[in-house]
Amino acid sequence: MENILFTTFDIFNFGLVVFLWWFTLKNYNTLPERIPVHFDMEGKADGFGGRMYAFLMPVLALGLYALFVYGMRHPEDTNFPVEITAQNMNAQFLIMKIGLRILFLFLAVIFMNIQDYMFRYAIDDQAKPRITFATIFLSVVLFTPALLFIAHLFK
Repeated sequence: MENILFTTFDIFNFGLVVFLWWFTLKNYNTLPERIPVHFDMEGKADGFGGRMYAFLMPVLALGLYALFVYGMRHPEDTNFPVEITAQNMNAQFLIMKIGLRILFLFLAVIFMNIQDYMFRYAIDDQAKPRITFATIFLSVVLFTPALLFIAHLFK
């Protein structure tokens, strides 16, 4: 059952990467030559670049997906916040496999939100992000300590 859930989660996460590439390729020709590439915490563009920067998020998402898949396939090669022993190895590997999948889901949603906002802002500088940057920041900041806490519960 565990493998079926993990496989389903992996297919869904890979689907998010494919969707991000599709969204970028579909909208690339409608972009102006100069697009926003960096935003402050209020959502105002404070850095601009050429249209090629539109591929930054899909490339990062694909790279992170490959890195996370490698980490999940070879958990013995990764770092853990606790010492791995014969007693806690299975629990720690399971926590890592679940945590990496959830973390990638968060990151994929963040990348898609930024990509969507970047494309909409390039056309209309009054556009607002669908998910605020403060919400994104807080979700990532709160997720990391929660995962570390769970890992320490199963020392």
